[in-house]
Amino acid sequence: MKTDLVLEEIERQPLHQFTEQAYLDYAMYVILDRALPHLGDGLKPVQRRIIYSMSDLGLKADSKHKKSARTVGDTLGRFHPHGDMACYEAMVLMAQPFSFRYPLVDGQGNWGSMDDPKSFAAMRYTEARLAAYTDVLLSELGQGTVDWQPNFDNTLEEPTLLPARLPNVLLNGTMGIAVGMATDIPPHNLCEVAEACIYLLKHPNVGIADLRAYLPGPDYPTEAEIITPAAELLKIYETGNGSIRMRATYLRENGDIIITALPHQTSGSKIIVQIAAQMTAKKLPMIEDVRDESDHENPVRLVIVPRSNRVNIDSVMTHLFATTDLERSYRVNLNMIGLDGRPQVKNLKTLLSEWLEYRHQTVRRRLQYRLDKIRNRLHLLEGLLIAYLNIDEIIAIIREQDKPKPVLMNKFGLSEAQADAILELRLRQLAKLEEIKIRGEQEELSKERDALEETLNAENKLNKLIIKEIRADVNKYGNPRRSPIVEREQAQAFDDTALISSDPITVILSAKGWVRATKGHEVDPTTLNYKAGDEFADVYRGRSNQQVVFIDASGRFYSAPAHTLPTARGQGEPLAGRFTPPNGISFVHVLLGEPDAFYLLASNAGYGFVIKLEDMYAKSKAGKRILNLPQGAKILPPLLITDLETEHYAVATTAGYLGIVPLSELPRLAKGKGVKLLGIPIKRNKTEKETVVALRLLKPAKDILTVHVGKRHLTLKARDIEAYTGERSRRGQKLPRGFQNIERVEVTHPESKL
Repeated sequence: MKTDLVLEEIERQPLHQFTEQAYLDYAMYVILDRALPHLGDGLKPVQRRIIYSMSDLGLKADSKHKKSARTVGDTLGRFHPHGDMACYEAMVLMAQPFSFRYPLVDGQGNWGSMDDPKSFAAMRYTEARLAAYTDVLLSELGQGTVDWQPNFDNTLEEPTLLPARLPNVLLNGTMGIAVGMATDIPPHNLCEVAEACIYLLKHPNVGIADLRAYLPGPDYPTEAEIITPAAELLKIYETGNGSIRMRATYLRENGDIIITALPHQTSGSKIIVQIAAQMTAKKLPMIEDVRDESDHENPVRLVIVPRSNRVNIDSVMTHLFATTDLERSYRVNLNMIGLDGRPQVKNLKTLLSEWLEYRHQTVRRRLQYRLDKIRNRLHLLEGLLIAYLNIDEIIAIIREQDKPKPVLMNKFGLSEAQADAILELRLRQLAKLEEIKIRGEQEELSKERDALEETLNAENKLNKLIIKEIRADVNKYGNPRRSPIVEREQAQAFDDTALISSDPITVILSAKGWVRATKGHEVDPTTLNYKAGDEFADVYRGRSNQQVVFIDASGRFYSAPAHTLPTARGQGEPLAGRFTPPNGISFVHVLLGEPDAFYLLASNAGYGFVIKLEDMYAKSKAGKRILNLPQGAKILPPLLITDLETEHYAVATTAGYLGIVPLSELPRLAKGKGVKLLGIPIKRNKTEKETVVALRLLKPAKDILTVHVGKRHLTLKARDIEAYTGERSRRGQKLPRGFQNIERVEVTHPESKL
């Protein structure tokens, strides 16, 4: 029976309900008491406790430094019962001028470096005191401005917030990860934030776009450039979310590239490693050396040495911005604990408006605290004045009465506080109670009381006071912007072809589909050795940094970088090892050139179109079908177009017809069958189709066209060419008797021979 009674007193709860509540309690603790800053003073609890503990130890900006272990021990023992290293790291962060825009701790010793922020010495070696800037947070602490709460063991009291005179949450920013949420607030410039606050105080209905005229963007503790576009910055301040991009700054010095500023929290040694890795991988052939010359006078000085003065430095830096930490992005998430005690992502106007509300509350409490002090003092002065006027009688009462306090109160109408003040006076002070001094102090305090009451009762005067104090802090702690905001083009890494030297090469294709490349354009491909049963098929001359296009007999196109082709010292390699053409299909043509070059692509069936070379590139090993061939048709060698506006094409058929048509009449396609080059009939007769025997490009006003039949030839100059020129839809002109069985057509350029 006794056992049953004990069991009834035990609270029973489902496991899922208990774990859910326990996790929720833990999450709220992490959010509110560990990871997120408060909008009022912009500090996390550990930072607030460190600063208050240092203030309580007397470590002001004008005092001597003390061991950091003393501060950490005092903070842990009295206010923050957590890990000592976590507390010390929070203290180190507040002391690093490259981490905080306005450091809160003035450190002495090794507090880490920009290259390695975690390289700080142990707390037993370093010394610290508060920085002068912390006066913005602490100067009004003892003036009734904030609430106090018991510490973890209820033996002491600590401030719930610090009475910040400036919006420190924006000035220094912060980072933190809680449960289910995080915060990333970038630092800002004190002068700009102050001006935005003043403007918002004067114009409460102003928009965020207008505030950005005073607060254009973040200001990091580095001179690297903020390159985020203005529209993105506006969106960040409107939504409270986004990202900031920073880019290193550089200059030219005796042909070298000198990097003078790095993005926030970027390691110079890591960048050196990143650049060196690219040099080893031969992705930066234009760079000869990279070294770090940073020292005390030049905290950031990275030197990049180009191989020659012909290297495009801006192009190299654009590549490095895209591939190294010389350009970085920083997440922005303006998440903080608001005045209502709840975490929220706030836009710029909401943030500044709430902080101004907090500042209003703080100033009101400070003025009210001072007003109460003055009223109490005036009350006591009235009692002291009565004591001066009746000093002999008061001395007699004190001498004769066992309990003089109630007698004095009844006799002279004094309050308890006034009576206590009179009784606490020493005899030697009674002689100093001169009426003139008492009345002078009364008058001075009365004026201050009236001024305080007037300020508290008039909102506009309270605003003027806040503005005056903000401007005073700007004059004392403000400094120019460090991170310039500039518009820059987006960084792009080098294309693989940009890293390859542009040398002249000749690509040779054999009839069996073997390919090789040789340097220069002078080689005669017919003199090279080929495998048994193989022979020369096609050749094209170009540059080593271009893409080579291979064409098979079915109209499929394939591409590969020219610099990857085997040299002509051997017999090359089979294209079947690189690509997978349809079974039984051979490679017939090869070409290479600039990607934006135009070509005339045609079949001997008399169809063709204009195409860009880059449209012929294929990523797949199987290639891509570009030219659709009628049954039995063959691909003609592609022709490079030099001028789409003035060039014509000359097409000669097996029926002895010649037509010259402007290229502008052909369509520009990426793939397809094309259109008829001439008005060629479907069939020449019942047994044979009429096909194209020759296709050439020419400029009618300058070039000479020659038709060859056996040993005979027909030369056509400008006037003759004009007779054969017509529209694409026409049949063309029949060549004279004896020149209808055309063997080949040649085009010569007289000007090029001069």
